[in-house]
Amino acid sequence: MFKLTHTDGRARAGELKLNHGTLHTPKFMPVGTRGTVKAIPQKDLIEWDTEIILGNTYHLILKPGLDIIEAAGGLHKFMSWDRPILTDSGGYQVFSLAKLRKMKKDGVEFRSHIDGQKMFLGPKEAMHAQKILGSDIAMVFDECPPWPCTHSDADKSLDLTLEWARISMEQEHAPGQKIFGIIQGSVYADLREKSVKELNAIGFDGYAIGGLSVGEPQDMMYETIDVCEPHMHTDSPRYLMGVGTPAQLVEAVARGIDMFDCVLPTRVGRNGSAYTRKGMIQLKAGYNKDQFVPIDEDCKCYACATFSRAYIRHLLNVGELLGLYLVSVHNVFFYLSLMSEMRQAIMEKRFQLFREDFAANYVAPVKD
Repeated sequence: MFKLTHTDGRARAGELKLNHGTLHTPKFMPVGTRGTVKAIPQKDLIEWDTEIILGNTYHLILKPGLDIIEAAGGLHKFMSWDRPILTDSGGYQVFSLAKLRKMKKDGVEFRSHIDGQKMFLGPKEAMHAQKILGSDIAMVFDECPPWPCTHSDADKSLDLTLEWARISMEQEHAPGQKIFGIIQGSVYADLREKSVKELNAIGFDGYAIGGLSVGEPQDMMYETIDVCEPHMHTDSPRYLMGVGTPAQLVEAVARGIDMFDCVLPTRVGRNGSAYTRKGMIQLKAGYNKDQFVPIDEDCKCYACATFSRAYIRHLLNVGELLGLYLVSVHNVFFYLSLMSEMRQAIMEKRFQLFREDFAANYVAPVKD
């Protein structure tokens, strides 16, 4: 399934074969939580040769519902996407919707954030849902503990997550569907090592590092990756969940990570912020009112090739939807391009130079 083709230090380039296509890692997965990458149509993603997107089991169960997606023939057909999809199990919502859920041994009882209806989701339910969705990669159901948490609480959470991982693996899956385990343990090195070793013993198709980017300091996140990575199989894909900024992606690739997802490109785009090689630009700011230059002169996306900062600022400030679309287009294109450039640098044995050059130039926010 996964072939490691090149290494440069700890940085890796590889190929991951899935039901609906092959991923060339390192790879960023645009987040399509509810069956769409916010503000961006599928045709744009295909034009940029986006190889995979991410969907969320919890949200898709709520709306439109598994019955609708099953009747459509699965998530791929429902959303007219013929390339790979990874589905998160809903484990992140155990963290993010903590005020709306009740923990139980066999799963989590949620109160829908939409209408308050009760919904139960555990490893059996999450894997059954992902079987119906027909994703290429299904994530086990886990608990993402908050930060900070005590060692004792993290240990109890990890034991539950490991039990759920075993149950998740025992369930019936869609034909050819790959199952990824999730490494938890908060920021405690002994718990992270325990998590990796027990997941390795179960035997998954890939391994994700979860429970990061939940408020911990950045250095602590890197330290946790450094604890996990030496124990992760070299011949399996490695996925860092929910991370992160462009600079964090570069640093995580340097630490041996292959796959990423994050809502930042579209989220900050909808707020009028754009990523560039020099950092983040606040396009709504007054200094852009007469900037008749692209967001990023080195970028080849539709927004940069066609429109000026001044025009996009105008669209954002008067509430035109085109403005949200253009900044989102730029940001997702930027992330995808950054990953392609890192892959090329790894293949050409110049990744460390790329990393140093990126770090020397990237600051945020900037005004020019």
